[in-house]
Amino acid sequence: MFMQNWHDTTGTLHGDCPWKDDLTVAQLVAKQLDIPFHFIDLSAAYRQKVVDYMFAEYERGRTPNPDVLCNTEIKFDAFLKACLDLGADYVGTGHYCRKETVTAGGALTYRLLAGSDPNKDQSYFLCQLSQQQLSRALFPIGHMLKPEVREVARRLNLPTADKKDSQGICFVGKVDLPVFLQQRLKAKKGMLVELPKDIRLPQRCTPEEHAAPYRFSPSDGKVIGEHSGAHFYTIGQRKGLGVGGRVEPLFVVATDVERNVVYVGEGHGHPALSRSALFTPAGEVHWLRPDLAMQAGMQRCYRVRIRYRQPLQEATLRCCREGIYVTFAEPQRGVASGQLAVWYDGEELVGSGVIA
Repeated sequence: MFMQNWHDTTGTLHGDCPWKDDLTVAQLVAKQLDIPFHFIDLSAAYRQKVVDYMFAEYERGRTPNPDVLCNTEIKFDAFLKACLDLGADYVGTGHYCRKETVTAGGALTYRLLAGSDPNKDQSYFLCQLSQQQLSRALFPIGHMLKPEVREVARRLNLPTADKKDSQGICFVGKVDLPVFLQQRLKAKKGMLVELPKDIRLPQRCTPEEHAAPYRFSPSDGKVIGEHSGAHFYTIGQRKGLGVGGRVEPLFVVATDVERNVVYVGEGHGHPALSRSALFTPAGEVHWLRPDLAMQAGMQRCYRVRIRYRQPLQEATLRCCREGIYVTFAEPQRGVASGQLAVWYDGEELVGSGVIA
């Protein structure tokens, strides 16, 4: 079953959405395997639940993850319901992750495990699924390596055998982000300010202080150029700054959407680029394993990642009434509000939270 989620080509780098090619390939696969083929247009739901959210988050100066939202709100919600209406029992997807069924507290519980291919593990993108959604999910290639999957496709003479990996925004494709966002967000010129390497950051001791955002002013650095809108940039961004001739690269270290200022720092080791803690509010914490949910006053050690494919990092989670503070054993580069912090116990993904 194939779902179309996007029609517009504004901002796409190839002038076309990838769904047309994907549709043709999916039809060829179904024909080759001699199985029924179904098509469904979910673009209205995708625009409402994923794209509208994405625009709203960028407007606030945050960096959303539309792929996570697409899995939660579209693939394992609207799409799943459409499949069940056809009489299906499960939805099988090509995610590189694994599912395991156990009994916890006398109840049937589903565990989401990392994919066996360390270079392709996609469990991060499923971090906000519920137990109900997971109960209907199948991940038939999660135990395989990508080369093994391609070999099976070649053996079956499938047209997907040598198909390139998809890139960019889920179902939209690779985009020029500022152009894509300018469909709704206005471009407005502002100052690009470089902060010196020896900038004195506030003295911080507690997780609460470490997780608090940096507050800079243009007088803290030097104006080195202009940008087209602070809401088009994200923490840790390197490309698209329009400043060349540097021995070390420049990175976005902070944005101020209210005053429309983008702050940058030179080099991977710039002090404002790294953070040792983050905070996720109680209302934006999700436990894929509700039986393991932390209560106020509890503290646990987990391995955490703050972006897809980032190596897992040792961290301590402390739960309070307001939410969860995550303190890393080593400072992390490019912690961006709006992204997802996801925590693992061994290979199992147990919970996640939107970074504030």
